[in-house]
Amino acid sequence: MKQRILIVEDEPSILDNISYALGKEGFVTVGCNSGEEALTLCQAQAFDLVILDIGLPDQNGFEVCRTLRERSDVPVIFLTARAEEVDRIVGLEIGADDYVTKPFSPRELSARVRAVLRRYQPNGSAEEPGAAIRSEPTATLWIDEDHACAHYFGEVVSLSSTEFRLLRTFCAHPGRVLSRAQLMEVAWDEPEAAMERTVDAHVKSLRAKLRKVRSDSDPIQTHRGFGYSLKEVQ
Repeated sequence: MKQRILIVEDEPSILDNISYALGKEGFVTVGCNSGEEALTLCQAQAFDLVILDIGLPDQNGFEVCRTLRERSDVPVIFLTARAEEVDRIVGLEIGADDYVTKPFSPRELSARVRAVLRRYQPNGSAEEPGAAIRSEPTATLWIDEDHACAHYFGEVVSLSSTEFRLLRTFCAHPGRVLSRAQLMEVAWDEPEAAMERTVDAHVKSLRAKLRKVRSDSDPIQTHRGFGYSLKEVQ
């Protein structure tokens, strides 16, 4: 079955170019030009990925993403003319999986779409070489490979594709301190295009989801100047 992509872009020429490029790659595309319509479509239909422009006429793309994240874990790629790092970090913190700035080449966007979709597959192959994924249940935290989510103190925690890959890597190496560079290698197909603050943003988001289950517990430890590790708890 062909994968379905929702394109949310208010510039008709850009929407048409993206739709044409992705169509050539074998994707089925649906386009709209407002945040309200995008949210309505996502409730009515299933999509494998959303390309979301930030500068929409009715509401900010960040607001659309926040609302979407309350309802779904569909991967999101932001498309925007804003190139400032602070905007990129905000986008990633609220649940985006990638961020492409205008102007861009359709081939680059297509490549990023494929990369995000690969990362979203629960049985993807981009984990650290030689890592034995520790997915068996424990009393505290375990990874559900089939559904790309986590179980934490008996509750299901829905994760974005990047959060899932990060947590899966932590669970594969409990107690081991992993540098930001190592985490970028695992969670991003193009680690050279990522930033250390990008890792921090996703770890922050991951922690927030786990704390919604147990506010008094934080299984991810920060090692200043080194990276992060998962506490060895059962």
